[in-house]
Amino acid sequence: MDLKNVWNLGTKELRGLARDWIMLILIAYSFSLSVWTSANSRPDALSKAAISIVDEDQSQLSSRITSAFYPPYFVPPNLITAAEVDRRMDAGLDTFALDIPPDFERDVLAGKSPEIQLSVDATRMSQAFTGGGYVSQIVSSEVSEYVAGHRTQTALPVGLALRARYNPALDPSWFGAISSVIQSITMLSLILTGAALIREKEHGTVEHLLVMPVTATEIMLSKIWSMGFVVLLGSAFSLMVVVQTLMAVPVQGSVPLFLGGAVLMMFAMTSLGIFMATVAGTMPQFALLMMLVLLPLQVLSGAMTPRESMPEIIQFIMLAAPNTHFIILSQAILFRGAGFDVVWPQFLALAVIGGALFWLALQRFRAFLK
Repeated sequence: MDLKNVWNLGTKELRGLARDWIMLILIAYSFSLSVWTSANSRPDALSKAAISIVDEDQSQLSSRITSAFYPPYFVPPNLITAAEVDRRMDAGLDTFALDIPPDFERDVLAGKSPEIQLSVDATRMSQAFTGGGYVSQIVSSEVSEYVAGHRTQTALPVGLALRARYNPALDPSWFGAISSVIQSITMLSLILTGAALIREKEHGTVEHLLVMPVTATEIMLSKIWSMGFVVLLGSAFSLMVVVQTLMAVPVQGSVPLFLGGAVLMMFAMTSLGIFMATVAGTMPQFALLMMLVLLPLQVLSGAMTPRESMPEIIQFIMLAAPNTHFIILSQAILFRGAGFDVVWPQFLALAVIGGALFWLALQRFRAFLK
């Protein structure tokens, strides 16, 4: 193997990528705007939900209920009339509308069970799903404490001090930003190498390579290092500029150690991309095959759902996927500040899986060239 051939072929791949504006736009979007939007567009917890209250009782209890809704879960409630509820709901101004009936306080103190109507705009699924429980809990708590005549202070024999490590504010955008960077590394490593090989086949430049004094191994390595280099630069920019600087997400561990794991991940995924490109043959077929492979890898690897929540057979099968080990080491390094002495099993697993995928892709690529 001639390293000079690997270098020259790799620089040729970079020049070809520089002329592909669609791919350049995809790379820029995946490591910038995509990271920002995925972290901030859909928070998991209830946040600044719009609520209006119809207070037909005008009592001390209804005033307590009204004042119990405050940021960051709710915006300050709007006091409206019953006739305005439907109009505001139709206009999308409120997610929740709480109607406190007349004589509510009197009926509560008399031991009756008066009903409060809660209208929910279910088109706002992320807030409606959890917000109804929040409102019900707040109202029940205020009514119970008002009836008791004082705030409940039950002395416990043991004091429980709850502290959230690694994310004290429980901010879901921290996890979303890092997960988006990881998914972009996976997706682009797969797409760039596969698209580069198919582009050469469609343009007829593969035949030019066959008459050159280069081997299949040199051609594969040139595509892997060139496309991996682009993804590595993009991931470093996204992590240090977009995530750490613009979004102010603290990174606990070593960024170079994370990038070292990313290199092994790119080696595995670029090899898989070449293998898939030799199977597909055309760009539309490669796109369909990529959907069948990429989506299960991302969903079942632990990026979206904790692996512990999956069936044991799925957890065992996904140990053969590079994504699983990369997500484990990424979360350990970036969130918990783990060192190499903690994540070396994942580094070893990525190296073994990457070597196996490279060997399979090389056998398929040699047959593809013939």
